[in-house]
Amino acid sequence: MSETNTTSFMNPSTFILLGIPGLETAHVWISIPFCAMYAIVILGNLAILFIVKKEASLHEPMYYFLCMLAVTDLVLSTSILPKMLSIFWFNSREIDFNACLIQMYIVHCFSAIESGIFVAMALDRYVAICHPLRHCTILTNSLVVKIGLVIVLRGSILALPYPILTRQWPYCKTNIIAEIFCAHVAVVNLACADTRISSYYGLFVLSCRIGLDVFFITLSYIQILRAIFNLPSKDARIKTFGTCGSHLGAILAFYIPTLFASLTSRFGHNLPRYFQVFISNVYLLVPPMLNPIIYGVRTKQIWNKLLQLLTHKGTKIFS
Repeated sequence: MSETNTTSFMNPSTFILLGIPGLETAHVWISIPFCAMYAIVILGNLAILFIVKKEASLHEPMYYFLCMLAVTDLVLSTSILPKMLSIFWFNSREIDFNACLIQMYIVHCFSAIESGIFVAMALDRYVAICHPLRHCTILTNSLVVKIGLVIVLRGSILALPYPILTRQWPYCKTNIIAEIFCAHVAVVNLACADTRISSYYGLFVLSCRIGLDVFFITLSYIQILRAIFNLPSKDARIKTFGTCGSHLGAILAFYIPTLFASLTSRFGHNLPRYFQVFISNVYLLVPPMLNPIIYGVRTKQIWNKLLQLLTHKGTKIFS
Protein backbone atom coordinates (compact mmCIF):
# COMPACT_ATOMS: atom_id res chain seq x y z
CA MET A 1 0.00 0.00 0.00
CA SER A 2 1.13 3.56 -0.53
CA GLU A 3 2.87 5.34 2.33
CA THR A 4 0.03 7.85 2.63
CA ASN A 5 -2.31 5.04 3.58
CA THR A 6 -0.44 4.18 6.75
CA THR A 7 1.00 7.52 7.80
CA SER A 8 -0.59 9.15 10.85
CA PHE A 9 -3.23 11.75 10.06
CA MET A 10 -6.09 13.34 11.93
CA ASN A 11 -8.60 13.63 9.10
CA PRO A 12 -7.93 11.84 5.82
CA SER A 13 -8.87 13.77 2.70
CA THR A 14 -10.07 10.56 1.08
CA PHE A 15 -10.91 6.97 1.92
CA ILE A 16 -10.17 3.99 -0.32
CA LEU A 17 -13.07 1.56 -0.82
CA LEU A 18 -11.77 -1.93 -1.62
CA GLY A 19 -15.04 -3.30 -2.97
CA ILE A 20 -15.38 -6.97 -2.06
CA PRO A 21 -12.02 -8.07 -0.58
CA GLY A 22 -10.80 -11.38 -1.97
CA LEU A 23 -13.08 -11.21 -5.01
CA GLU A 24 -11.45 -8.30 -6.87
CA THR A 25 -10.90 -10.37 -10.01
CA ALA A 26 -14.62 -11.17 -10.17
CA HIS A 27 -15.84 -7.56 -9.70
CA VAL A 28 -17.02 -7.21 -13.29
CA TRP A 29 -19.08 -10.39 -13.06
CA ILE A 30 -20.43 -9.48 -9.63
CA SER A 31 -21.55 -6.11 -11.03
CA ILE A 32 -24.02 -7.82 -13.40
CA PRO A 33 -26.58 -8.92 -10.74
CA PHE A 34 -26.10 -5.65 -8.83
CA CYS A 35 -26.73 -3.65 -12.00
CA ALA A 36 -29.84 -5.75 -12.74
CA MET A 37 -31.07 -5.17 -9.18
CA TYR A 38 -30.56 -1.41 -9.53
CA ALA A 39 -32.50 -1.39 -12.82
CA ILE A 40 -35.40 -3.17 -11.11
CA VAL A 41 -35.27 -0.69 -8.21
CA ILE A 42 -35.42 2.31 -10.56
CA LEU A 43 -38.07 0.96 -12.94
CA GLY A 44 -40.23 -0.71 -10.27
CA ASN A 45 -40.37 2.20 -7.84
CA LEU A 46 -40.85 4.82 -10.58
CA ALA A 47 -43.69 2.68 -11.97
CA ILE A 48 -45.40 2.65 -8.55
CA LEU A 49 -45.04 6.43 -8.21
CA PHE A 50 -46.42 6.95 -11.73
CA ILE A 51 -49.38 4.59 -11.27
CA VAL A 52 -50.41 6.06 -7.90
CA LYS A 53 -50.16 9.59 -9.29
CA LYS A 54 -52.23 8.80 -12.39
CA GLU A 55 -54.90 6.64 -10.75
CA ALA A 56 -57.29 8.70 -8.61
CA SER A 57 -58.70 5.59 -6.90
CA LEU A 58 -55.27 4.97 -5.36
CA HIS A 59 -55.15 8.31 -3.57
CA GLU A 60 -55.49 6.68 -0.17
CA PRO A 61 -53.25 6.51 2.95
CA MET A 62 -51.90 3.05 2.08
CA TYR A 63 -50.70 4.20 -1.34
CA TYR A 64 -49.34 7.49 0.01
CA PHE A 65 -47.16 5.48 2.40
CA LEU A 66 -46.24 3.19 -0.50
CA CYS A 67 -45.08 6.24 -2.48
CA MET A 68 -42.98 7.33 0.49
CA LEU A 69 -41.48 3.85 0.55
CA ALA A 70 -40.71 4.02 -3.18
CA VAL A 71 -38.94 7.39 -2.84
CA THR A 72 -36.99 6.09 0.17
CA ASP A 73 -35.89 3.00 -1.74
CA LEU A 74 -34.78 5.10 -4.71
CA VAL A 75 -32.66 7.39 -2.51
CA LEU A 76 -31.24 4.52 -0.44
CA SER A 77 -30.11 2.46 -3.43
CA THR A 78 -28.84 5.48 -5.39
CA SER A 79 -26.69 6.54 -2.44
CA ILE A 80 -24.49 3.44 -2.83
CA LEU A 81 -25.07 1.78 -6.24
CA PRO A 82 -23.41 4.34 -8.58
CA LYS A 83 -20.21 4.37 -6.49
CA MET A 84 -20.33 0.59 -6.17
CA LEU A 85 -20.57 0.14 -9.94
CA SER A 86 -17.74 2.64 -10.51
CA ILE A 87 -15.55 0.46 -8.26
CA PHE A 88 -16.53 -2.69 -10.13
CA TRP A 89 -16.21 -1.24 -13.64
CA PHE A 90 -13.56 1.49 -13.47
CA ASN A 91 -11.63 0.62 -10.28
CA SER A 92 -12.58 4.08 -8.97
CA ARG A 93 -11.99 3.39 -5.30
CA GLU A 94 -11.39 6.85 -3.82
CA ILE A 95 -14.16 8.67 -2.00
CA ASP A 96 -13.82 12.10 -0.43
CA PHE A 97 -13.95 12.16 3.39
CA ASN A 98 -17.00 14.47 3.44
CA ALA A 99 -18.70 12.46 0.69
CA CYS A 100 -18.12 9.35 2.80
CA LEU A 101 -19.83 10.99 5.78
CA ILE A 102 -22.74 12.15 3.60
CA GLN A 103 -23.17 8.63 2.22
CA MET A 104 -23.10 7.23 5.75
CA TYR A 105 -25.74 9.73 6.85
CA ILE A 106 -28.05 9.00 3.90
CA VAL A 107 -27.84 5.24 4.42
CA HIS A 108 -28.73 5.44 8.12
CA CYS A 109 -31.28 8.23 7.70
CA PHE A 110 -33.29 6.52 4.97
CA SER A 111 -33.00 3.09 6.59
CA ALA A 112 -34.65 4.59 9.68
CA ILE A 113 -37.24 6.33 7.50
CA GLU A 114 -38.05 3.05 5.75
CA SER A 115 -38.51 1.32 9.08
CA GLY A 116 -40.84 4.11 10.21
CA ILE A 117 -42.88 3.79 7.00
CA PHE A 118 -43.48 0.11 7.74
CA VAL A 119 -44.83 1.10 11.16
CA ALA A 120 -47.14 3.64 9.50
CA MET A 121 -48.33 1.02 7.00
CA ALA A 122 -49.03 -1.38 9.87
CA LEU A 123 -51.12 1.38 11.49
CA ASP A 124 -53.01 1.82 8.22
CA ARG A 125 -53.75 -1.93 8.02
CA TYR A 126 -54.89 -1.91 11.67
CA VAL A 127 -57.33 0.95 11.11
CA ALA A 128 -58.57 -0.51 7.80
CA ILE A 129 -59.33 -3.92 9.32
CA CYS A 130 -60.25 -3.11 12.92
CA HIS A 131 -62.13 0.16 12.20
CA PRO A 132 -63.12 -0.08 8.51
CA LEU A 133 -66.05 2.36 8.72
CA ARG A 134 -63.87 5.06 10.30
CA HIS A 135 -60.76 4.51 8.19
CA CYS A 136 -61.18 7.69 6.13
CA THR A 137 -62.07 9.83 9.13
CA ILE A 138 -59.18 8.56 11.27
CA LEU A 139 -56.40 8.53 8.67
CA THR A 140 -57.12 11.85 7.01
CA ASN A 141 -54.73 13.38 4.49
CA SER A 142 -53.52 15.91 7.06
CA LEU A 143 -52.75 13.12 9.55
CA VAL A 144 -50.91 11.15 6.85
CA VAL A 145 -48.77 14.23 6.13
CA LYS A 146 -48.04 14.68 9.86
CA ILE A 147 -47.09 11.00 10.21
CA GLY A 148 -44.82 11.33 7.18
CA LEU A 149 -43.11 14.40 8.63
CA VAL A 150 -42.56 12.66 11.99
CA ILE A 151 -41.04 9.65 10.21
CA VAL A 152 -38.65 11.84 8.18
CA LEU A 153 -37.74 13.97 11.22
CA ARG A 154 -37.06 10.90 13.35
CA GLY A 155 -34.83 9.34 10.68
CA SER A 156 -32.95 12.59 10.15
CA ILE A 157 -32.29 13.09 13.87
CA LEU A 158 -31.34 9.45 14.56
CA ALA A 159 -28.79 9.47 11.73
CA LEU A 160 -27.20 12.82 12.57
CA PRO A 161 -24.80 11.61 15.31
CA TYR A 162 -23.23 9.05 12.94
CA PRO A 163 -21.25 11.55 10.80
CA ILE A 164 -20.77 13.96 13.73
CA LEU A 165 -19.12 11.29 15.91
CA THR A 166 -17.21 9.82 12.97
CA ARG A 167 -15.73 13.21 12.06
CA GLN A 168 -14.35 13.85 15.53
CA TRP A 169 -12.23 10.67 15.74
CA PRO A 170 -8.52 10.82 14.85
CA TYR A 171 -7.57 8.41 12.06
CA CYS A 172 -3.99 7.15 12.31
CA LYS A 173 -4.25 3.54 11.14
CA THR A 174 -5.17 3.55 7.48
CA ASN A 175 -7.69 5.13 5.12
CA ILE A 176 -8.58 1.83 3.46
CA ILE A 177 -12.15 0.63 4.00
CA ALA A 178 -12.72 -3.04 3.22
CA GLU A 179 -16.26 -2.31 2.04
CA ILE A 180 -18.20 -1.19 -1.03
CA PHE A 181 -19.62 1.86 0.74
CA CYS A 182 -18.87 3.91 3.84
CA ALA A 183 -20.40 1.61 6.42
CA HIS A 184 -20.38 3.18 9.87
CA VAL A 185 -18.74 0.27 11.69
CA ALA A 186 -16.04 -0.11 9.01
CA VAL A 187 -15.11 3.59 9.13
CA VAL A 188 -15.13 3.85 12.93
CA ASN A 189 -12.87 0.79 13.20
CA LEU A 190 -10.16 2.79 11.42
CA ALA A 191 -10.01 5.38 14.23
CA CYS A 192 -7.20 5.28 16.78
CA ALA A 193 -9.36 6.28 19.73
CA ASP A 194 -11.91 4.86 22.12
CA THR A 195 -14.94 4.72 19.83
CA ARG A 196 -17.28 2.85 22.17
CA ILE A 197 -19.74 5.75 22.14
CA SER A 198 -20.18 5.25 18.38
CA SER A 199 -20.73 1.52 18.87
CA TYR A 200 -23.20 2.09 21.70
CA TYR A 201 -25.09 4.65 19.66
CA GLY A 202 -25.24 2.25 16.72
CA LEU A 203 -26.78 -0.38 18.97
CA PHE A 204 -29.24 2.19 20.32
CA VAL A 205 -30.41 3.08 16.79
CA LEU A 206 -30.61 -0.60 15.91
CA SER A 207 -32.82 -1.19 18.96
CA CYS A 208 -35.07 1.70 17.84
CA ARG A 209 -35.29 0.54 14.24
CA ILE A 210 -35.66 -3.17 14.87
CA GLY A 211 -36.74 -3.42 18.50
CA LEU A 212 -39.18 -0.53 18.93
CA ASP A 213 -40.54 -0.48 15.37
CA VAL A 214 -41.02 -4.24 15.24
CA PHE A 215 -42.76 -4.04 18.63
CA PHE A 216 -45.35 -1.56 17.28
CA ILE A 217 -45.79 -3.58 14.07
CA THR A 218 -46.29 -6.76 16.11
CA LEU A 219 -48.79 -4.97 18.37
CA SER A 220 -50.75 -3.80 15.32
CA TYR A 221 -50.87 -7.31 13.85
CA ILE A 222 -51.98 -8.86 17.13
CA GLN A 223 -55.02 -6.58 16.99
CA ILE A 224 -55.46 -7.32 13.28
CA LEU A 225 -55.39 -11.09 13.86
CA ARG A 226 -57.93 -10.75 16.68
CA ALA A 227 -60.26 -8.86 14.34
CA ILE A 228 -59.73 -11.42 11.55
CA PHE A 229 -60.46 -14.43 13.79
CA ASN A 230 -63.71 -12.77 14.84
CA LEU A 231 -64.98 -12.69 11.25
CA PRO A 232 -67.88 -15.09 10.62
CA SER A 233 -66.57 -17.10 7.64
CA LYS A 234 -63.29 -18.71 6.64
CA ASP A 235 -63.37 -17.01 3.22
CA ALA A 236 -63.76 -13.60 4.84
CA ARG A 237 -60.81 -14.31 7.14
CA ILE A 238 -58.59 -15.42 4.27
CA LYS A 239 -59.60 -12.47 2.08
CA THR A 240 -59.02 -9.94 4.86
CA PHE A 241 -55.66 -11.40 5.85
CA GLY A 242 -54.68 -11.42 2.16
CA THR A 243 -54.78 -7.62 2.18
CA CYS A 244 -51.85 -7.74 4.63
CA GLY A 245 -49.79 -10.17 2.57
CA SER A 246 -47.75 -7.61 0.65
CA HIS A 247 -47.02 -5.61 3.80
CA LEU A 248 -45.86 -8.68 5.73
CA GLY A 249 -43.66 -9.76 2.81
CA ALA A 250 -42.01 -6.33 2.62
CA ILE A 251 -41.47 -6.28 6.41
CA LEU A 252 -39.71 -9.66 6.34
CA ALA A 253 -37.61 -8.62 3.32
CA PHE A 254 -36.45 -5.53 5.22
CA TYR A 255 -35.97 -6.55 8.84
CA ILE A 256 -34.45 -10.02 8.46
CA PRO A 257 -31.48 -8.91 6.26
CA THR A 258 -31.08 -5.74 8.37
CA LEU A 259 -30.84 -7.70 11.61
CA PHE A 260 -28.55 -10.31 10.07
CA ALA A 261 -26.22 -7.67 8.56
CA SER A 262 -26.04 -5.69 11.82
CA LEU A 263 -25.22 -8.77 13.89
CA THR A 264 -22.70 -9.98 11.30
CA SER A 265 -20.84 -6.65 11.24
CA ARG A 266 -20.49 -6.65 15.04
CA PHE A 267 -20.08 -10.30 15.96
CA GLY A 268 -19.24 -12.17 12.75
CA HIS A 269 -15.47 -11.67 12.96
CA ASN A 270 -14.80 -15.33 12.13
CA LEU A 271 -16.77 -15.15 8.87
CA PRO A 272 -14.92 -14.53 5.58
CA ARG A 273 -14.59 -10.81 4.86
CA TYR A 274 -16.20 -11.08 1.42
CA PHE A 275 -19.24 -12.72 3.00
CA GLN A 276 -19.63 -9.89 5.54
CA VAL A 277 -19.37 -7.27 2.77
CA PHE A 278 -21.87 -9.13 0.62
CA ILE A 279 -24.39 -9.34 3.46
CA SER A 280 -23.98 -5.64 4.29
CA ASN A 281 -25.00 -4.81 0.72
CA VAL A 282 -27.83 -7.30 0.48
CA TYR A 283 -29.78 -5.58 3.26
CA LEU A 284 -29.54 -2.24 1.44
CA LEU A 285 -30.30 -3.47 -2.08
CA VAL A 286 -32.66 -6.42 -1.79
CA PRO A 287 -35.59 -4.65 -0.01
CA PRO A 288 -35.68 -1.72 -2.51
CA MET A 289 -35.74 -4.28 -5.31
CA LEU A 290 -38.35 -6.57 -3.72
CA ASN A 291 -40.76 -3.88 -2.48
CA PRO A 292 -42.10 -2.83 -5.93
CA ILE A 293 -42.30 -6.51 -6.95
CA ILE A 294 -44.15 -7.52 -3.79
CA TYR A 295 -46.59 -4.60 -3.89
CA GLY A 296 -46.96 -4.69 -7.67
CA VAL A 297 -47.88 -8.37 -7.74
CA ARG A 298 -49.76 -8.62 -4.44
CA THR A 299 -51.72 -5.36 -4.66
CA LYS A 300 -54.59 -5.93 -7.07
CA GLN A 301 -55.21 -2.27 -7.89
CA ILE A 302 -51.58 -1.59 -8.82
CA TRP A 303 -51.23 -4.84 -10.78
CA ASN A 304 -54.42 -4.20 -12.77
CA LYS A 305 -53.40 -0.63 -13.57
CA LEU A 306 -49.94 -1.76 -14.67
CA LEU A 307 -51.46 -4.39 -16.96
CA GLN A 308 -53.79 -1.76 -18.41
CA LEU A 309 -50.89 0.57 -19.17
CA LEU A 310 -48.79 -2.19 -20.72
CA THR A 311 -51.72 -3.50 -22.77
CA HIS A 312 -52.62 -0.01 -23.95
CA LYS A 313 -49.04 0.74 -24.98
CA GLY A 314 -48.70 -2.62 -26.68
CA THR A 315 -51.90 -2.03 -28.65
CA LYS A 316 -50.68 1.41 -29.78
CA ILE A 317 -47.33 0.00 -30.93
CA PHE A 318 -48.86 -2.75 -33.07
CA SER A 319 -51.84 -0.73 -34.35
